[in-house]
Amino acid sequence: MKRVILSSKAPAPIGPYSQAIEANGTLYVSGQIPINPATGEVVAGGIEPQTQQVMKNIKAILEEAGYSFDQVVKTTILLDDLANFNTVNTLYGEYFPGEGAPARETYQVAKLPKGVAVEISCIAVK
Repeated sequence: MKRVILSSKAPAPIGPYSQAIEANGTLYVSGQIPINPATGEVVAGGIEPQTQQVMKNIKAILEEAGYSFDQVVKTTILLDDLANFNTVNTLYGEYFPGEGAPARETYQVAKLPKGVAVEISCIAVK
């Protein structure tokens, strides 16, 4: 059985997908981009505020589904420029301090939706 997760504290999907799907105690969170859910607009100001907004969006979805960052086991980070890796890594690390951070891969891609600099997805397990 699957359960569709939709949080009003995260941006609505911009295509035919769900914010997240829970199936058999596993939560699959779709890639989040730095859209402010209150305005529906991309956060301006570069990689730092964009990464912070992405992590806030993920947190809202996790909480809506009854999960936390402690239960995240895998993430994928997409960047429009790997020169931003250290900045994103530092901000991301604030949500996963200490040991037990999730498995992860990070890629540079040619382009992301709405011209954003970062997109992050994750998988969490209860």
